[in-house]
Amino acid sequence: MATIRPFYCVRPRQDMAQLVAALPYDVYNREEAVEVVKDAPKSFLNIDRPETQFPIETDMYGQQIYEKARQLLDEWILDGTFMKEDTRCYYLYELTMNGRSQTGVVACVSIDDYENEVIKKHENTRREKEEDRIRHVDVCSAQTGPIFLASKDDQELNEKVIQWKEQEALYDFIAEDGIRHRVFRIDGEVEISYLTNHFAKIPALYIADGHHRTASAVRVGQMRRKLHKNYTGEEEFNYFLSVIFPENELKIFDYNRVVCDLNGKTKEEFLDELSKCVTVEEKPERVKPVKKGQFGMYLDGRWYQLTYPQEHIPNDVVEQLDVSLLQNGILEPILGIIDPKTDDRIQFVGGIRGLEELERLVDQGQAVAFSMYPTTMEELFAVADNQRLMPPKSTWFEPKLRSGLFIHQIEEV
Repeated sequence: MATIRPFYCVRPRQDMAQLVAALPYDVYNREEAVEVVKDAPKSFLNIDRPETQFPIETDMYGQQIYEKARQLLDEWILDGTFMKEDTRCYYLYELTMNGRSQTGVVACVSIDDYENEVIKKHENTRREKEEDRIRHVDVCSAQTGPIFLASKDDQELNEKVIQWKEQEALYDFIAEDGIRHRVFRIDGEVEISYLTNHFAKIPALYIADGHHRTASAVRVGQMRRKLHKNYTGEEEFNYFLSVIFPENELKIFDYNRVVCDLNGKTKEEFLDELSKCVTVEEKPERVKPVKKGQFGMYLDGRWYQLTYPQEHIPNDVVEQLDVSLLQNGILEPILGIIDPKTDDRIQFVGGIRGLEELERLVDQGQAVAFSMYPTTMEELFAVADNQRLMPPKSTWFEPKLRSGLFIHQIEEV
């Protein structure tokens, strides 16, 4: 069963929240992050991507980079940009995008629950991608970006959350991308006890977004356990910062694919091979798939609809995913993309960018783009429950949680 607990939150002063709140660190490449912080000296991206404080030729993984993050965090606490709660609290975090709202419980969850698969994953992590966040969390002694978790629908909890949101919001602002963010503090003994006990009856939580950040937080917790041989399990490093959303409020966007060449084939040869495994129909307009087994394809200035034969779709929870059908039926056998995690011939484009981005990339020199039908929450749960893993880049969640609104310090004084 899931273990959650309230925490002493370090958070922005009310009038600073909108200035501090930043998109996750991995949304930007280095050059983009540098441009963002130029005009936003109080954006949390300054701390999340501390290499932005150094000349571009500086090694972005050097020790001084992480020490700069710790320095800025300490300075912002001292100058009042951040404040620290004097009691353990939970929070509600509501994000509204295009009229659709999702509200999650902000809490700390147990690293043991991750190890014991009470917190379930659907994606593998890569050690080299973990190392950066391990060092960031370790040097800062703080978790600065919450993990996006999902839980199965829970009507009782949903009704409580609606009631609790009737209070005045702690933060209420609209970010530059048009997404509204509201935060409510849950600090009453009765409410805190209810949440802790209620989640203790929930058999599983699921990582929706943030597999590498989760793995990094757990690794730091394990490192701290080795340093504190007599740890009790109550220390802050035994827990990591999360926001837990109900599945019915979440939306997974398509995660589209673009390939730079046709694997030595002419357009005609490629289309001929394609027609042997899927139905190919040229369309006069952009193709946004409306059901499983259907794909859009943009090639040489034209859109095509590809349909995978229903009778050939496997029953296996991973193999029947649309991302698997595309990989196993087209990308690998026809285009030669053996390992999409490491092959630099393929790139992945979040559906939030629209089909126009696929056209732009192909018109500017890429060979072919595929638009996807989104993975569903039911598919995500099924894969995780079966202790299986999805292909890389199977899910894209929007809106993104902002970093800097909630910080969990893990240092034992």
